[in-house]
Amino acid sequence: MPDVVSLIQAKRDNTRPLTGDEIGWLFGAYAKGEVADEQMAALLMAIYFNGLDGAELRAWTGEMIASGETLDLTDLGRPSVDKHSTGGVGDKVSLILAPLVASCGAAVPQLSGRGLGHTGGTLDKLESIPGWRASLSNAELTGALKSVGAVIAAAGAGLAPADRRLYALRDVTGTVESIPLIASSIMSKKIAEGTSALVLDVKTGSGAFMKQTDKAVELARTMVALGEEHGVRTRALVTRMDTPLGRAVGNALEVEESVAALSGEGPDDLMEVTYALAEHMLALAGIDADPRAAIASGRALDTYKKMIRVQGGDPDAPLPEAEYRQEALPAPSSGWLTRLDALAVGVAAWRLGAGRARKEDNVSHTAGVRCLAKPGDYVQQGQNILELRADDPARFAPALEALGAANVFAVGSQPPPRVPLVVQEMGG
Repeated sequence: MPDVVSLIQAKRDNTRPLTGDEIGWLFGAYAKGEVADEQMAALLMAIYFNGLDGAELRAWTGEMIASGETLDLTDLGRPSVDKHSTGGVGDKVSLILAPLVASCGAAVPQLSGRGLGHTGGTLDKLESIPGWRASLSNAELTGALKSVGAVIAAAGAGLAPADRRLYALRDVTGTVESIPLIASSIMSKKIAEGTSALVLDVKTGSGAFMKQTDKAVELARTMVALGEEHGVRTRALVTRMDTPLGRAVGNALEVEESVAALSGEGPDDLMEVTYALAEHMLALAGIDADPRAAIASGRALDTYKKMIRVQGGDPDAPLPEAEYRQEALPAPSSGWLTRLDALAVGVAAWRLGAGRARKEDNVSHTAGVRCLAKPGDYVQQGQNILELRADDPARFAPALEALGAANVFAVGSQPPPRVPLVVQEMGG
């Protein structure tokens, strides 16, 4: 029988890969309390430094899936396909994409999370809608998929429960930034939710978790391989996150912009990413449909409203608004805005109350940042680039501090070159 110390040593010294049987024993012993948290934390640190090879990662992810329940989506009467984003600033694509793809005939079981730090969370955004609830039973979830075709909900406690324990350890031991551990964390939940196909949006740039493009590509390839190995048709797009996506950053602000996008009035950059993901999702689902036509006809917006109602929300109710507003970042000269740093804007929104420092923190539904100008826009000298919103005026000072660096934005004499937001595509 294996013992955990020998497994830690093997991975620490990188002398040999762990076998599938050893990984299976490890997860079983950890679940029964026979392997202590400090021992698992030591192993995670060894993995952080020495990685997991393909066979180890496949077995590791398989054990995380097997630690809980899996959903059965085979009886929905329509093909299922999901999307996952690694997170960014102003990334409200899921709010548009789920009803859009569902309106074309797919079932979209979007199990989402909450924001942490400068990146927003899909559930936090939707909870700004009066009455909307994130927690659904499995029966409610499958019922919503059958009746509407799309659902955005919190992942149930029964899906890959080992991931929650391991992530909590990674969070306090400095081992979050490990590509195999990130890939297994994301993919174990996506595979357990029972979708037949999956499209991944892996962000790269200043506002992304993976700031370096080569690391984002490596993560994307790793997740595509895991999906395919577990019978889920998987594709990945690596997309730029150097500039906030769209013009709204913050919970209710992003819902408002999502509804505008579903009404045919979405910002060009937001729609570029949304349509690229939608086309791949529909292709994997085997559906020949034009997502642009679904928005133009009003079908996508109608599906969005049904999706909100089936989860107790009122899609026609006014969204909450912040009591205080303040404009910021005056342009030093007239010219073309050539750069606006996503990370700085995201941190400012977080400090205004739109994000959280710890998972248990509350967020403000109304706080956030509106981009009054984006790269490519012409601005006049003295024109403010951003509008800050908060429930408490005391929050403006720390937000302005985050925006105080001289390199947050730039104004030039020529418009910036048009750069495609999709950097790379991969998967079958």
